[in-house]
Amino acid sequence: MSKDTTGEVLELLDTAVAGMGGQNRPGQHEMARQVTQAIDEGQHLLVQAGTGTGKSLAYLVPLIHHALESPKPTLVSTATLALQSQIVGRDLPRLLKTLKPKLPREVDVALLKGRSNYVCLHKTGGGFPEEEDPAGALFTLGDDHGVAHPSPAPTSAMGREVVRLREWAEETETGDRDDLVPGVSDRSWRQVSVTSMECLGAQKCPMAAECFSERARAQAAVADVVITNHAMLAIAAFEGLAVLPDYDVVVIDEAHELQDRVTGAVTGQLSGTVVTAAVAAARKHTSASVEELASAARAFEQSLEGVPSGLLASGLNEEQEQAVGRIREACRVALSDSKPEPGETADGGRQTARSRLMAVLTICERLISAPSAGEVIWASRPSSFSPSGGFSPPDETAPATLNVAPLSVAGRLREGLFDGHTVVLTSATLAIGSEFGPVAGALGLLGPGAPSWTGTDVGSPFDYPRQGVLYVAKDLPKPERGTSEAQLDEIEALLKASNGGALGLFSSRRAAEDAADAMRSRVDFPILCQGESSMSSLVKQFSEEPDTCLFGTMSLWQGVDVPGAACRLVLIDRIPFPRPDDPLMTARTRAVAKAGGNGFMSVAATHAAVRLAQGAGRLIRAAGDRGVVAVLDSRLATARYGGFLRAALPPFWSTTDRTVVLSVLGRLAEQSEEEERSNGKQRSRK
Repeated sequence: MSKDTTGEVLELLDTAVAGMGGQNRPGQHEMARQVTQAIDEGQHLLVQAGTGTGKSLAYLVPLIHHALESPKPTLVSTATLALQSQIVGRDLPRLLKTLKPKLPREVDVALLKGRSNYVCLHKTGGGFPEEEDPAGALFTLGDDHGVAHPSPAPTSAMGREVVRLREWAEETETGDRDDLVPGVSDRSWRQVSVTSMECLGAQKCPMAAECFSERARAQAAVADVVITNHAMLAIAAFEGLAVLPDYDVVVIDEAHELQDRVTGAVTGQLSGTVVTAAVAAARKHTSASVEELASAARAFEQSLEGVPSGLLASGLNEEQEQAVGRIREACRVALSDSKPEPGETADGGRQTARSRLMAVLTICERLISAPSAGEVIWASRPSSFSPSGGFSPPDETAPATLNVAPLSVAGRLREGLFDGHTVVLTSATLAIGSEFGPVAGALGLLGPGAPSWTGTDVGSPFDYPRQGVLYVAKDLPKPERGTSEAQLDEIEALLKASNGGALGLFSSRRAAEDAADAMRSRVDFPILCQGESSMSSLVKQFSEEPDTCLFGTMSLWQGVDVPGAACRLVLIDRIPFPRPDDPLMTARTRAVAKAGGNGFMSVAATHAAVRLAQGAGRLIRAAGDRGVVAVLDSRLATARYGGFLRAALPPFWSTTDRTVVLSVLGRLAEQSEEEERSNGKQRSRK
């Protein structure tokens, strides 16, 4: 590593921190140094950086320094739209403004998403057929005393949204759905967007020169820094499509999410409904005969009658394989019969129909070749919402959907992501204790032929033993299905001691709702629950009202940043193991065991450890924060795997003594009241 390069990067980092009104944080320099070295030496790096480290600056500054000298773009990939927006809309603009006097030229930044995130001008101009509107017609010409209106008028909420979308399409600079305020429903957005399969392509589309998606790709190809997401990385790695520019370095933020996001992006589904929709589109927009495809769809649904939801451990049976094979062959015939003649004008309707046929064909081929391709198949059915809240088990009388996903994404990521690129993966939760192996193995960095890599933990600026307490309710019975009365009593005692200010993280929507309902009759401060309003509104109210509590599920485990006394207690109802009926986790556990490993520890316990650390990480968000993480699952203290899970958590001072923790919470409540009184006096003076 060049000392000059490292010195230049650290000098830029110091300039950025000072110019943005911050201060150097422990670990930030070390992370910037490690990222610079990884880029300089072409070495893959896993870097764990605790909350408050300032990791965005610690990787953006080295990336910018490298991008100014590299002929290829550098990438930043995020798991969530929230972080993507934060980097593009806040972090990078402020950073580049601060560094401008120190940089030799302007830094070109581009944002790149999947095609369906951009409005399609050819579709808004009538080049594609409108999607079906189950609620009724989008528009009507109407009649007023026998005189027809000169233009259609929207007759539904969806229709009004589509009118607004078409008007917006004429004035937007980006065509990016996230730039549309207020937003619209998914159904409305589908009226003005196309998938990559539906797109006519730059060679055939009459609007190619104005296409927002093509413009975004062109800008990314010549940009210095490109901000994208894990799903785009998955498509590039698994499908070999040129959806990303030819890059040399990528930083993957929120890297603990990479395996799940990649798996989700490449999971395919086949149902009778999907095939029937392809049949209807082909009949409407092509001259191809699809009677055999319609018949095959009925045979497919019959082959799944009585098949329980869950993993198909042996793959398709003979009847199911024959049915899927019939669909595949019928799709091939329909695709051949629906080809446009040479020189024929591009037809959006036909392209839509053919894209649906191609999607069905692709899934059929994956289902048939799943055993040899290392993919897993499972059946699923819809769940119905119960009046009391939460979701009921799947309705086994409903038609089934077949799902197919990779047993492991490691091999494909190794080939499509790590081969030929320098990859930096970062998160606040990448290691369990000091071990990076569990996460590295899931991503393809362990085993024969794996590339070399380095793992480092740059620590946290927080004094966890002094700032936080980990309380495990050791005397509670082992959690069963639902929320027990003993758990509710424990929650009540903790809430009353802290006088609210609690973030409740629950394993299910039903558990969160049951706990919220119970506490509303037991305590005299507000209890908010996920689903009662928008997430942003709930979090805002929670952060502004010191005694208010907020209960919810997984999106709260990772997406809430509320520093200060408003969040002085984090409740976790149980260890977040994957559901025992999760077919993909079950298949992965069995595969590890078959290979001689410990499937439970490698899959379920590792999954739980990372998510438990994410949940506990909601407590300490700033240097002045104080509080308690209370885990209402005695297994964390009593089970043999408890030590493994605790090793993933911040090094809080820990106790299983209920009396001690209630006393701690009481002092925190008093401090919160004093702080609120002080703030009230200051506001009254103003």
